[in-house]
Amino acid sequence: MDRHKAFETNRETWNKKVAIHAASDFYDLKGFKKGTSSLNAYELDALGDVSGKSLLHLQCHFGLDTLSWSRMGAKCTGVDISEEAIRLAQALNGELDLDAQFVCCNVLDTSEHISETFDIVFTSYGTIGWLPDLRPWAKMIAERLKPGGTFYMVEFHPIAWMFDYKVSPPKLQYGYHQKEAIYEEYEGTYGDTNSKMLSKEYGWNHGLGEVITSLTEAGLQIAYLNEYDASPYDIFPGLVKNSKGMFELPDKMYPLIFEIKAIRK
Repeated sequence: MDRHKAFETNRETWNKKVAIHAASDFYDLKGFKKGTSSLNAYELDALGDVSGKSLLHLQCHFGLDTLSWSRMGAKCTGVDISEEAIRLAQALNGELDLDAQFVCCNVLDTSEHISETFDIVFTSYGTIGWLPDLRPWAKMIAERLKPGGTFYMVEFHPIAWMFDYKVSPPKLQYGYHQKEAIYEEYEGTYGDTNSKMLSKEYGWNHGLGEVITSLTEAGLQIAYLNEYDASPYDIFPGLVKNSKGMFELPDKMYPLIFEIKAIRK
């Protein structure tokens, strides 16, 4: 597998997604500019009061979560591989008179572009599946955390990525910790399923054991691992809304979300 080709293919696809996502109801950019936060209950509960803390947001897309943390008083830096995403993030930061910084690079190269260490490193919802190997990712996280600093991630559960969603009903097709890259071409994007853009994407599945082991090998101490039935986003077929406005499988056969908090020793 030519990883450089995979990253370039993904970068080109994410560049195309930016304008579509910025115009979508999914991201509600109009509401965000009026003050709506893009953050969800999982990450808000986990990180609490971030005022005065430095925060590095990995794979930030066009920065809505980064800017939401900034509005809460954190000193934020966002990183993303897409030039178009970073360009929009910087424009939003200026328009909203916030003080976040944004860096365009492959997340695995973050330490080559940022030397600062942070109180918090944060990543969320659909990020690690773009990475072929989590060990360099975890090493970078440890490098960018201050001693005693917190790493927090909330992510879609690896079981959910075992299915091919291009067919109906979804078909169980991919290995739980499959090492081979998964290549997909499909029309549309999760932000706008009616879009005619062609998404070309390489992804990799990572089981919970791989995630935890990569972090502990990098020197992080796991505070907790939690798994949840409910997703904040209605992005998988056949989900139902629960009483809290979250989305679940009707039979709750497997969790949709996991979260990890870890501390740099």
